Amino acid sequence: MGLISIQQAFDLALQHDQAGRLQEAEQLYRQILARQPNHAQALHLLGVLAGRAGQKDVAVELIRRAIAFRPDYAEAHYNLGNALKDKGQLDEAIAAFRQAIALNPNLPEAHINVGNAWKDKGQLDEAIAAYRQAIALRPNYAEAHNNLGNALRIKGQLDESIAAYRQAIALRPNYPEAHINLGNAWNYKGQLDEAIAAYRQAIALRPNFAEALSNLGNVLKDNGQADEAVAAFLQAIALNPNLPEPHYNLSLSLLALGDFHQGWEEHEWRWKCKEFPSAARNFAQPRWDGCPLEGRSLLLHTEQGLGDAVQFIRYLPLAAQRGARIIIECQAELQRLFQTMSGNYQTVVRGQPLPAFDLHCPLLSLPWVFGTNLASIPNDVPYLHADAEDAGRWQDRLGGHCALLKVGLAWAGKPTHQNDRNRSMKLARLAPLGQLPGVHFFSLQKGTAAAEAKAPPAGMELVDWTEELKDFADTAALIANLDLVIAVDTAVVHLAGAMGKPVWTLLPFASDWRWLLDRADSPWYPTMRLFRQATPGDWDGVIRRVAAELSRHKSNRG
Repeated sequence: MGLISIQQAFDLALQHDQAGRLQEAEQLYRQILARQPNHAQALHLLGVLAGRAGQKDVAVELIRRAIAFRPDYAEAHYNLGNALKDKGQLDEAIAAFRQAIALNPNLPEAHINVGNAWKDKGQLDEAIAAYRQAIALRPNYAEAHNNLGNALRIKGQLDESIAAYRQAIALRPNYPEAHINLGNAWNYKGQLDEAIAAYRQAIALRPNFAEALSNLGNVLKDNGQADEAVAAFLQAIALNPNLPEPHYNLSLSLLALGDFHQGWEEHEWRWKCKEFPSAARNFAQPRWDGCPLEGRSLLLHTEQGLGDAVQFIRYLPLAAQRGARIIIECQAELQRLFQTMSGNYQTVVRGQPLPAFDLHCPLLSLPWVFGTNLASIPNDVPYLHADAEDAGRWQDRLGGHCALLKVGLAWAGKPTHQNDRNRSMKLARLAPLGQLPGVHFFSLQKGTAAAEAKAPPAGMELVDWTEELKDFADTAALIANLDLVIAVDTAVVHLAGAMGKPVWTLLPFASDWRWLLDRADSPWYPTMRLFRQATPGDWDGVIRRVAAELSRHKSNRG
């Protein structure tokens, strides 16, 4: 530093820092600390530089030292919160931000960042309050309006969320992140044209915005524009080949189009997507890639929903034919059902200790391992069965119902499913089915929507024994005694299809990839018929067609 004072050196370092000459700034901060180890500002800003460089532990340590020398240093507490949040230590980060606010209540950045930490913890009310405080301090704070919109959207307050994003855009029209978030809110609201317009505006502002292109592709897919969706995903991948979401989203479009060869390959990107890590398994044993299995043990494990598990357990016999000893890890609701498959397999409930095994494979990777195409789908049914003794007990109970048709009903899936707002309905929507004489209905509905069976639509003969259905083996035993199952896209249709039972699946306009496009049948389930919405939200049209078909079906049995 020559003959310049410490203050002069710090001022120069700050100039370098603010101008982006970080190496020069770091060098001067270190020289200052060599002469004055308790220089809180130099320690603090050196810690901030370390955080920018990805040295998270170093950042926390340096900023804590700065605070030790100067406990009332509000900005240091604020940046300590940032460093701790980067490390995932959310509770400690929140404490640091709160200390910064206590020392300087007029620090809007601290309010917005403590809001971000609350949001990451899932405490949305606290996050919303923090964002609103940041806005009160700085009404033109576009980032605070945008982040408020995110918290409101996650909470399901879509109209308020849209208003917040629009305010962010009004304050800063060239704000691509706010446009993409506005598109997300319109998408959740089901207003796809508005979502497409918002995503296109984000892309116009930032042509290399791969995330916006990926989201645009999703909405185009949901809007029935499959080829345009694929083009958007491919463009996103060209811009950022290592971004997993466009690859995964591309896989769903390709699979829906029947392009299984590339679709299964792209589907393996799911493990790198933000929403999938909780399902990933970090086993020491390698993933099975189709290599010979003779004399080895293979763990097959579920990864997503119950319906997925029922659909893809069909591959178990094919894996066993390769000579492996098979272990199945599954949800507790499926254990007894999976034990009905022919063969000597060990089943373990997820969360219980696993026996030793050599290789593992998630169920949804089995089509990729086996190179499945439309012509080679293993669709011999039934591959799941009801226990004969359990089915016999239900047969005795149903003997008193002498209707021409005994029909199982399920009208809603899990509310947490990302497409549940489109795939589920209220029981009342099925009222036209209740007008058909000679048809008795049996509820197969579980979860919160099951309560609707206590007050069925007028004229509908609906029997509700679902409190006795403790797992899918129980449900299978009841289904075995029915003539037909009618249900929305939930695990019940997979179970009925896997049992070879006639099943009519009611699909939203934007249906899941597995049902392909524009088909009334399913190559996965030979006994299944598909009834699709002709336009988004048109359940009434679907129900009219189902009622007409049910009347015809009943007449044929009469």
